[in-house]
Amino acid sequence: MQVLRGNIVHAPALGELEALEHGFIVLDDDGTIVSVCPTLPEEYAALPVVDYGDSLVMQSFADMHLHAPQYPMLGMGMDLPLLEWLNTYTFVTEARFSDNDYARRIYKKLAADLIRNGTTRVVMFSSLHTDATLILMEELERAGVTGYVGKVNMDRNCEGLLETTEESKRETLRWLDACDRFKYVKPILTPRFTPACTDELMEWLGKLAEERGLYVQSHLSENQSEIAWVRELHPDCRQYWETYDKYGLWKDHTVMAHCVHSDARECAAMRDANVVVAHCAGSNINLCSGVSPIRKMLREGIWVTLGSDIAGGAALPMYRVATMSIRASKIKRIESSWREEFLTVPEGYYLATSSGHRYFGAKDGFAVGDKLHAIVVSDADFTEAARPLSVSERFERAMYMMSKDSIVSVWSEGRKVL
Repeated sequence: MQVLRGNIVHAPALGELEALEHGFIVLDDDGTIVSVCPTLPEEYAALPVVDYGDSLVMQSFADMHLHAPQYPMLGMGMDLPLLEWLNTYTFVTEARFSDNDYARRIYKKLAADLIRNGTTRVVMFSSLHTDATLILMEELERAGVTGYVGKVNMDRNCEGLLETTEESKRETLRWLDACDRFKYVKPILTPRFTPACTDELMEWLGKLAEERGLYVQSHLSENQSEIAWVRELHPDCRQYWETYDKYGLWKDHTVMAHCVHSDARECAAMRDANVVVAHCAGSNINLCSGVSPIRKMLREGIWVTLGSDIAGGAALPMYRVATMSIRASKIKRIESSWREEFLTVPEGYYLATSSGHRYFGAKDGFAVGDKLHAIVVSDADFTEAARPLSVSERFERAMYMMSKDSIVSVWSEGRKVL
């Protein structure tokens, strides 16, 4: 067992922030949280202490939607709408991952950069390439990232990057059979989005999800042109979400990225099925898709998380994703003539941490019984404030001002990985 000491900041509920100045986290020998306390109980007094001094000990981040093979194209094509961006940049870039050596170089860097920026849990898209997907999972495990990775399925409507239906089925099974060796990174079924998958493939994936008890991730209602395209492809479906539902892919823990244009009926379907929204504010603004009604979703009891959505989103660090989500909610407030409340900093932090960690079975905040997922942030190099700041004020400033150089230590699944 051991004890961590520092200024502890965590989000035990949406909108709530608990800050313990020079507090303590007691860990069991496997990295499980035993106690979070303002003073160290006598029974733990003899345990070794890792003293982080005046640094902030915060929850690590969970990135609930990102495209690993798009990491090389960050910051490219930002003036294009979604569908044109996919055809001009995305599919060309992802096709490069047929080269396993290239995949190894990119994914090794991505995994290291995730940890360096304090992201310890992910729900991630790979490409359609089985071998590259396995390389990605290897590099994530090696770096200390935990979570879910999906080999993408796409057998139509993707210029320059396609697999046949039979190939998609065969390679998905080969990939799943090879995933048994991973301890911390698990498979998730990943139809790219409805226009990229034939009815036959969608039906097969739905049955596979049920047979093997697998989670599902995809995209939903990101862009008006995309929604119109889905309507043309599935005239029997009144709304986009029904194209997943009719094949058994719309279910508990299904992660749907974006949901920018989800109306009341689609939102109700999300809530009723316990579908998880991965809100990607940076991407939605970059590609002019719109601003998702996050406050409305939260009010209606929908499970909302955050995603970087690289490379539609141009920032990998989740602290930047969180503050972008706050800014986007302020745009929504302006658009609603100040009727809709924007996200506060504690709310943005909760969505970027606790809400995502719940997907992996954790409770909110630094909860007793959970494995520790934490970052240690030094604000010593920030500009000197005009007066002494509280821990809560220092936390808010860190959310807007930190960089990877501010993160001096990272804990993932109870293990110190940085």
